[in-house]
Amino acid sequence: MAQLKRLSVFIVLFISGLAFAQSDDTPSIWNHEVKKISDTEYELIFSADIYKEWYIYSLYTAEGGSMPSEFDFIGAGVDYELIGTTVEGKTYKKYTEVFDVEETFFKEKALFKQRIRLLKPDLKQISITLNYQICKTVCLLQQEVFEISLDGNTFIASEQKLDARSLAMTNALKLDLKNKEILNSGNENGSSSESGVWMVFGLGFLGGLIALLTPCVFPLIPLTVSYFTKQSKNKSKGITNAVLYGFFIVLIYFLLSLPFHLFDSVDSQILNTIATNIWLNIFFFIIFVFFAFSFFGYYELTLPSSWANKMDAASTKVGGIFGIFFMALTLAIVSFSCTGPILGGLLGSTALAQGSVATNLSFGMTGFGLALALPFALFALFPAWLNSLPKSGGWMTTVKVVLGFLELALAFKFLSNADLVGNWGIFKREIFLGIWIVLFVLLTLYLFGVFRFPHDGPKQKLKIGRKLTGLLSAAFALFLILGLFNMASLKLLSGFPPPDFYSINETESDCPLGLDCFKDFEEGLAYAKANEKPILLDFTGWACVNCRKMEENVWSDSRIYTLLKEDFVLISLYVDDRKELAKEQQFDFQYTPGRIKAIETVGQKWGTFQTINFNAASQPYYVLLSPDLEVLNSAIQYTDIETYESWLKIGIYNFNE
Repeated sequence: MAQLKRLSVFIVLFISGLAFAQSDDTPSIWNHEVKKISDTEYELIFSADIYKEWYIYSLYTAEGGSMPSEFDFIGAGVDYELIGTTVEGKTYKKYTEVFDVEETFFKEKALFKQRIRLLKPDLKQISITLNYQICKTVCLLQQEVFEISLDGNTFIASEQKLDARSLAMTNALKLDLKNKEILNSGNENGSSSESGVWMVFGLGFLGGLIALLTPCVFPLIPLTVSYFTKQSKNKSKGITNAVLYGFFIVLIYFLLSLPFHLFDSVDSQILNTIATNIWLNIFFFIIFVFFAFSFFGYYELTLPSSWANKMDAASTKVGGIFGIFFMALTLAIVSFSCTGPILGGLLGSTALAQGSVATNLSFGMTGFGLALALPFALFALFPAWLNSLPKSGGWMTTVKVVLGFLELALAFKFLSNADLVGNWGIFKREIFLGIWIVLFVLLTLYLFGVFRFPHDGPKQKLKIGRKLTGLLSAAFALFLILGLFNMASLKLLSGFPPPDFYSINETESDCPLGLDCFKDFEEGLAYAKANEKPILLDFTGWACVNCRKMEENVWSDSRIYTLLKEDFVLISLYVDDRKELAKEQQFDFQYTPGRIKAIETVGQKWGTFQTINFNAASQPYYVLLSPDLEVLNSAIQYTDIETYESWLKIGIYNFNE
């Protein structure tokens, strides 16, 4: 289990590393100051404002847990000496199941104090480095370098200086918001994430049921149940062992999700991280294509056979409860060639759901394990049911091929994300829908026996189940065709195809639903002032699934659409837009304590704009403002029609008042 846990941790770190490889934003802003105690003693104070829901680990967090923060006092012991240990401000504690320790961390505000005594009386400046990790959905390894002047009780935040143009553009990016304190005052943060986790649980359970029908799992059901009922001394003992076996299956899949809780305590979806990184989307596209062709029978995915052999040997040697556990673990390993691609799809589904990735994945994996485990327990309780099970055969190969086509469809979703974010203009809405139509037409032809794959057995008469699945695939292909020609609504697929305005055909508006919108804040603000209308500030993303769901399911409602069209100035700012700014619009942005970053793309500009003014980094994120920059209501995110309508009307009322 330790090896599996480390493997899962590696996967999480790999994904998070790729996702943030091109990130320029650090969700904390550092300051420091010097207090002179005497001619030779000083107190150094380091503080950080931490963005909402992010946290930084303490210097003294428990060993064996997450990486603690660490100061490197350069020159200590030679130029100066430390007096006592570093004192911290208010911290919080939380038990972490992954490491089995209670971890200590800062949220909202981090504070460190260290007293020093000079060994060289003429020392005027010292350098100190802080290495730390800041976590939300993922953990970012960060470093702050402090150049501290001891002369004149002042400090130097950075030796870098902005030119006059960059300084002016830096200042222009900061808004003088009025009534800002109400931004987070309400509970209008959208629908409860409970619906998201139960949706993922349902998807996981469905995935587990599908996995049962694969040739890696299905034949094991009667064999395993028969083993428990025949090898046990009495019937009740056999039933107990079979139920225990099922419980351990659920437990194993749940445990595989625990490493993702390294990045706990957030509600933003990992999709908002994944979807803004082109290369990670391409990576997922390749992985899902790889999974699909394994289901088509061109090769087989397996974990090292030695793993299964060791687990099987352990189950025989240990016996008892632990032996049953190792039998369950053996099942998880030997069935990987069928369950691995399905679990990959489950990971993709957690990216499309509302809520914390770690929580979503735990619910999904638990649902998956429960579906796998149920037959072993039920057939042990009612062994006569085994006679009603269909025989293993070619129908299981058909199940794998259907799954392969579904994996391909999901693969093109990730490639579409890369296209949207990169502004390539290749996978327009019509192209994407066309690819899906081809995939489901091919699936239909396969199901009706028009062509075959390498691992298909001898050609036989089509069974009723295969025919019905073929008809369902054909119906879905027809549904897509009607949607392609605007003869049917594709709201059911909201968030999967590119938005309507990302089209081959020239459209009157490149804004959602044909609304009038601005994609530059200053232009939108000027228009709002001229027309004396309130502003709906929409922080969105090209590849943001929940943004598309809001636009296609909430904004499209006649009540909402009318309000947006007639009563508001819509400003949509795409924080994941990789389009380069014109050279004259590129500049260096300086945070308050002096840290500097280059603003070179549209997304960098609006992403920074969102974090420094609204202390938020997730999308969709909606703010209501007056033309005089007064906040009219608390900020809101993904939600339902009734809540959103009420939120808009309160904003209009406050604007009129």
